[in-house]
Amino acid sequence: MGKKIRIFSYSVFLLLTTLESSFASSLSQSNSNQGIEHSISRNLKEDQSQVPEVHCSRERSRAAWKVIEEYLMPFLEREKYQLSSKCRLHPSNDIFRDQEENKIHVDINEWRCGYCKKIFRAEKYLDQHFDNRHLNLLNVSGSKCLADVCGALHCDLVMDTQSRKTKCNPAAAAKNRHLCEDLADSCFPINQGPQATRLHELFLRQFCDAHTCSGGRKPFSRGGRKHTSIFYLAISILILMFLPIFYLIVYLYQREMRTGGQQLKRISKPGRKPKPS
Repeated sequence: MGKKIRIFSYSVFLLLTTLESSFASSLSQSNSNQGIEHSISRNLKEDQSQVPEVHCSRERSRAAWKVIEEYLMPFLEREKYQLSSKCRLHPSNDIFRDQEENKIHVDINEWRCGYCKKIFRAEKYLDQHFDNRHLNLLNVSGSKCLADVCGALHCDLVMDTQSRKTKCNPAAAAKNRHLCEDLADSCFPINQGPQATRLHELFLRQFCDAHTCSGGRKPFSRGGRKHTSIFYLAISILILMFLPIFYLIVYLYQREMRTGGQQLKRISKPGRKPKPS
């Protein structure tokens, strides 16, 4: 009887030891998993914290680039002039340029992200997607905010703003003119040849002269990129479509007239009276 009790006690001891070891192992694994999760969470937070804040208006940067493309690039292309990367108007000095080039406008209500191919109903939702998912792709090194030169480039004229200031501020006009002249000097140095000299003068007339409260010149006085009117394009396409049809109708009408004339001649021959001898 005593031997059975000892065996039973020993069995209970082994069971308790096994349970204790199992519990300790589970606890250790749980702590380890928690440690891994905590480490992953910490790494994610660190990665998010490493993404710098962007203090630059995407909308105004887009407007500035629109002005550059519309009212400056045609003259650079005509002169075959390459902007220096030191010029603030150079594409590399726009932190949003790569993201803007990765916008795919599929349809009027369909915009696609060039990075991950997600589709959005409007451009503003794609902009939010860039800010939330692809902010780490922005190159924020150096001063690359194109919106900072918006005042010099008259961005408000190409932005869809409902309310624009009508009263001219002399101090703001003088500040924007000074910035505009600095851009002309740095982007088109007159000591770099006749091309740069011509473009320097054009830039002053195209952008800087309008920064005044005395009236004078209007912005973009030298014009911009030529655009084909949609109305005239549609008319041209319609003319090209209907011109062959018109010629076909004329051809069929003339053939019908010739055929009808020949039939009339054949009908009139048997009815002739013989000439008197």
